[in-house]
Amino acid sequence: MRSKTITRAALVAAFGAAMVPMLSGAITTKTQTFDVTLKIIADCIIATSTLDFGQSQGVLATAVNQTSQLQVTCTNTTPYNIGLNAGTGTGSTIGARVMSGTGANTSTVAYNLYQTAGATNWGNTPGSDTKSGTGTGSLQTLTVYGTIPAQSTPQPDTYKSTITATVYF
Repeated sequence: MRSKTITRAALVAAFGAAMVPMLSGAITTKTQTFDVTLKIIADCIIATSTLDFGQSQGVLATAVNQTSQLQVTCTNTTPYNIGLNAGTGTGSTIGARVMSGTGANTSTVAYNLYQTAGATNWGNTPGSDTKSGTGTGSLQTLTVYGTIPAQSTPQPDTYKSTITATVYF
């Protein structure tokens, strides 16, 4: 029995002796570095909101003006242009947009969209009639100015045109 106790004691002593260098700071280490990367590419996000000229308009004897907002977020330093197409009104062009009536109503209401209040028509040809800017990496808000000029008033109805806003970058 005594020999087993000595053997166990010898093992504990040997194991303890092997741990002493590790506990005294004599541990050997090796290191390796690695990169963490990300590539940011030029990019833009665009959001729109409805331009509503009102829900109780009567005779169009005077101009009706209203604004809407576009939001664009482009990567920092990315140049961009925002264009607005002619819209879906029957016969619409960039210079003479129209809203169409619903159903069998073929009447239209003339209107236009501007980059500034009452001036600078907002079109869809980059470098010509689009609105330009430079991205900041944060949301930028742009105002769309809409005008319905005085005109012969068509029949009562809801008139509508859908505009496509495009960001070129």
